Amino acid sequence: MTPVAKPALHHTVLQREAVDALITRADGLYIDGTFGRGGHSRAVLERLAENGRLVAFDRDPQAVAAAKTITDARFEIVHDDFASLCAALAARGVGQGEVSGILLDLGVSSPQLDDPQRGFSFRADGPLDMRMDPTRGESAAQWLARATVQEITEVIRDYGEERFAFQIAKAIAARRAESGRLGPLERTGELASLVAHAVKSREKGKDPATRAFQAIRIYINQELAQLQAALNAALLMLERGGRLVVISFHSLEDRIVKRFMRAHASAQAPEAGAHVRRLPLRAADLPVPPLKLLGRVFANEAEVSANPRARSAVMRVAERIA
Repeated sequence: MTPVAKPALHHTVLQREAVDALITRADGLYIDGTFGRGGHSRAVLERLAENGRLVAFDRDPQAVAAAKTITDARFEIVHDDFASLCAALAARGVGQGEVSGILLDLGVSSPQLDDPQRGFSFRADGPLDMRMDPTRGESAAQWLARATVQEITEVIRDYGEERFAFQIAKAIAARRAESGRLGPLERTGELASLVAHAVKSREKGKDPATRAFQAIRIYINQELAQLQAALNAALLMLERGGRLVVISFHSLEDRIVKRFMRAHASAQAPEAGAHVRRLPLRAADLPVPPLKLLGRVFANEAEVSANPRARSAVMRVAERIA
């Protein structure tokens, strides 16, 4: 019997710190790229002036439904992913260099994880879906039913950093070969059990299915490609003095954010041009990098105690300066 999903309680990670870093002027236009259940958005609205504006994005229909309960003329929700930032804002009359701040709170939300029907978690049995937007694209079950052993291996190895990716992929292929007798692989519980038998050694305190589920989810939702596209869009849309605030929860995400911010905070940033190769130059001739790094922030002990999922969070902040 499938467990009945309990109402999910969502704890917004680094809420105060993110909003403090994001808002530079109360009358600005701000973007919440991941509405979730609106913790950051509501905190931003509390800080905005009457002529301020907030546009939030989310591809999860349940998050969009939650956003529509906000009755504030300064707020708008867009049912789309944050990689579509430029096009969505252009359709609303917002040009490049007109956004005061962009916030991205990455990964899967507590309501998504805690609802077995969404298929994100190995802790409770449910449909093997894993899509942020269940109305679009291919589910995890559909992909696993057609992907080759090599494709599954590469996804679980590259996105999950799982040492036993090949063994897991072979086990999935063997399970498919038995589909006539066992039926197709369609439940999270089935996949978790299969992975547990394929993983030869376990990390202390971590379920053996953790890395494989993370990897498949990232692939199904194209999360890393979406993140890179959103970062590129932020560089175009932010005004001078505008802030980019990104909260990530695992090393793959944080690595992309860190490298992007560092690259564009360097005099050799792509936007700065190729002039730096023609040294020596006078200081006045050096190109101005587009970003300035403002540091990183971690959840404090009190927040981690109240919400253990905050333990892995790292927030990076940069400012548009050129």
